[in-house]
Amino acid sequence: MEPQVSRAGVVSCRGSGADGRPPPVLTSPTPAYSEDEVSFFSQQRSPLLEVKGNLELKRPLVKAPSRLPLSGSRCKRRLDQMEDVLEPEKKRTRGLSTATKFATSHHRAPVVTTVPQTQGQTAAPKAPRKTGPRCSTAVATVLKSQKAVPAAPAQKPGTAAAPPNLGGKKPSKRPGWDLKGQLCDLNAELKCYRERTQTLDQENQQLRDQLREAQQQATALGAERRTLEGELARVRAQAEQGQQELGNLSARVLELEERLGTQEGLVQELQKEQLGLQAERRELATRLEEQERRLQTSEAALAGSQAEVASLRQEAAAQATLLAERGERLHGLEMERRRLHNQLQELKGNIRVFCRVRPVLPGEPTPPPGFLLFPSGPAGPSDPPTHLSVLRCDERRGTLSGVPAPPTRHDFSFDRVFPPGSGQDEVFEEIAMLVQSALDGYPVCIFAYGQTGSGKTFTMEGGPAGDPQVEGLIPRALRHLFSIAHELSGQGWTYNFVASYVEIYNETVRDLLATGTRKGQGGECEIRRAGPGSEELTVTNARYVPVSCEKEVETLLLLARQNRAVARTAQNERSSRSHSVFQLQISGEHAGRGVQCAAPLNLVDLAGSERLDPGLALGPGERERLRETQAINSSLSTLGLVIMALSNKESHVPYRNSKLTYLLQNSLGGSAKMLMFVNISPLEENVSESLNSLRFASKVNQCVIGTAQANRK
Repeated sequence: MEPQVSRAGVVSCRGSGADGRPPPVLTSPTPAYSEDEVSFFSQQRSPLLEVKGNLELKRPLVKAPSRLPLSGSRCKRRLDQMEDVLEPEKKRTRGLSTATKFATSHHRAPVVTTVPQTQGQTAAPKAPRKTGPRCSTAVATVLKSQKAVPAAPAQKPGTAAAPPNLGGKKPSKRPGWDLKGQLCDLNAELKCYRERTQTLDQENQQLRDQLREAQQQATALGAERRTLEGELARVRAQAEQGQQELGNLSARVLELEERLGTQEGLVQELQKEQLGLQAERRELATRLEEQERRLQTSEAALAGSQAEVASLRQEAAAQATLLAERGERLHGLEMERRRLHNQLQELKGNIRVFCRVRPVLPGEPTPPPGFLLFPSGPAGPSDPPTHLSVLRCDERRGTLSGVPAPPTRHDFSFDRVFPPGSGQDEVFEEIAMLVQSALDGYPVCIFAYGQTGSGKTFTMEGGPAGDPQVEGLIPRALRHLFSIAHELSGQGWTYNFVASYVEIYNETVRDLLATGTRKGQGGECEIRRAGPGSEELTVTNARYVPVSCEKEVETLLLLARQNRAVARTAQNERSSRSHSVFQLQISGEHAGRGVQCAAPLNLVDLAGSERLDPGLALGPGERERLRETQAINSSLSTLGLVIMALSNKESHVPYRNSKLTYLLQNSLGGSAKMLMFVNISPLEENVSESLNSLRFASKVNQCVIGTAQANRK
């Protein structure tokens, strides 16, 4: 059983006695106070309130021993320990009583208690019936615990608080076995506290009466003060009104005097002005006669001008008719240009393959002479090269005499071969007309294929930003399209461009233009039809950004370069491990002719193709690199199968075998035009990968797709 102190200052003992009945509860009756009284008391800051606040703090009381009954010597020793524990609480209570006496001798203030008085006086606790040593010991322990929590009552001024010991001497300590004597002492002390509580109640009642009288006086004085303030405000308002009227009258007098002076000056000015107007009237009469003579002359000239205007109107009508005829002719010429342009591209081949050899970078070994040969074209050195020869020395091969076998020469033929010295501008000049076909309504797809470190990303995106000499095909193609669209706007054409940039990593589509919280959510992108019955494909959850200038394109390329998945391999320090697809949806309309055209331009930077052994890096990510390489080689093989199926006019084309071919299916077959850049390394150590890339490109170069048709409405 543990005694506790409630918020109202009531000491209670939870638990039950030895006979099963609840223990007695000691409460101190306290009258209730109104909010005004409590506010008044709180403003006085009486020391009694501080003492009472200290007494109302909840302090943990000493728990009664639970092991009852005890033997004689053990019980006595336990009671002695309890008394030693309670001794500091007794001293603290006597100290608080002394502090209360000292405070009340200087300030007379009401004491507000927090324990409400319930139905008169609280009944005194009944003495527990004797049930043996165990019950007696428990009751004594509870009563001793309750002695530490009663509130110290305030005393009247000049009267000292009566100490608990009426004899004035500290009572001798009773032995631990004298439980009845200890109970009698506690009852006497409880009676003393009740008398002190009654005294405090009487003082509180007197203070309430005094507070009520003071409030009544304050109310009467407040009403009188408000009456006087109202009269004072009325007198002040009257005085201010009189001062304001006086000031207004004075200002009015000054204003009238000023107006009088102004009117006199105005009369004089009007007289002078009258004289001037008379002179001006005579001058105007003279000028009027002269204007009448000039008017007659102008009427004669107007008649001649009207005849000339009629002639000019007839000439303008003839010019408008001629302009309309020339507009029709110009539109016909534009359509003829597009037809001839498409025919020229078809003559070059709807599937073309260019080979580009990157230059040797600083720090790389110089290839041996004759390793790469670029034979001249049919027209001589001035003709751009279209053939490439690779010499391969295989040390494992040899003759019977032990002499090393001669190097093997591998010859390849493409639509165009760019040696290491070819610049970005020269490469784009060769594909500029193909890019313009997308503006005419033909789907165009350009690939960059090759092993890791062969310069595919440099070809498509370019080098460091800010250097126009190393800009890639993507920014150059969009600049060319914007320029042609601006020229065609003078003929009535209006073009809109919408760009998107995605990557395919391990057969998962990711958005490279994602920003903020959308980063890393590329796995949620899926390839879907644009609508029921539509052949157009879109990527869900991907950003489609309208572009109209080169600056916007540069921003998109920078963002995509930061988001693209790259990894370090043995072939290249920074190797692209995914296929990046830049799509530009082009839609044009000629409002006057009612002609519309739409086509996509796809610029694809394929992932690095290399065999597993030389392309893997040592370390904990070896399995991940192996999985990436397998996914890359699988998608590249599917791309070759799709191109072969289109060339052979097969009924089934395996577009769905790869996310790459499924996304680009509308730009590979049918009316599409396709160009593949095969990029190779000039180093002899990469000859195996270079030959594999060249063989794959040769197979693609042998494919032929049917005649392209523009997407016009």
